[in-house]
Amino acid sequence: MLPRMQFTDSVSPGTITKSNLQQCVQVYSYDEVIFQRNLHCPTCNLEKPARSKHCRVCNRCVQRFDHHCVWVNNCIGALNIRYFLPYLFTLTSMAAYLAVLTAAFLLQVALLSGLMLGSYMDERQEWAEEINFIVQHLFLTFPRIVFLEGFLLLLSLLVSGYTIFMSYLLLTNQTSNEWFKRREENSRQRGHLPYQHYSASKFVYSKGILGNLREVFQPHTCLKKKET
Repeated sequence: MLPRMQFTDSVSPGTITKSNLQQCVQVYSYDEVIFQRNLHCPTCNLEKPARSKHCRVCNRCVQRFDHHCVWVNNCIGALNIRYFLPYLFTLTSMAAYLAVLTAAFLLQVALLSGLMLGSYMDERQEWAEEINFIVQHLFLTFPRIVFLEGFLLLLSLLVSGYTIFMSYLLLTNQTSNEWFKRREENSRQRGHLPYQHYSASKFVYSKGILGNLREVFQPHTCLKKKET
């Protein structure tokens, strides 16, 4: 996981500069809905190519801007999204693996200590030990490990959900920035234009699954030039 994280952190996300601006403008067409022509970034004093955005944290305009990730302390854009996605899959797999490993340890403890064979008596009959009593005993005996298991399960669910969301964006050639902007635009103008208008513009940059994958893993060469 660390090499993928270092790649995502160290690789430029696709910074737009004066030297590559004209080529960046030609990469994507303006949809005239959330990306309009003749808009300029007041901070960088550059024309804003379609699908770009100025990051206030990094203080630069990024081509095909997705979001600024605090995990890797870098913007996620055209050049490093190909490293960010494997990083998410690796993080999800590691969290799930540790959750299963921790659960297996707790189950082994319960089996070896005879907790699974325990029972209790009430006024009428004998009952087998219920799962809540076993969990309570394990929590009192190994509180840190049980807490770790709960944290890992929650982390696995959150990261896997986010990974699925990012995979959906990848396959439909959207970015997080575009997804949120389109939702805001839909909410603002809902009722003024037919809903089909927004459904059509939702995947305006999609080139099919293979084309979308190629765009992510083989980004446009204009961004690979030396930044000045």
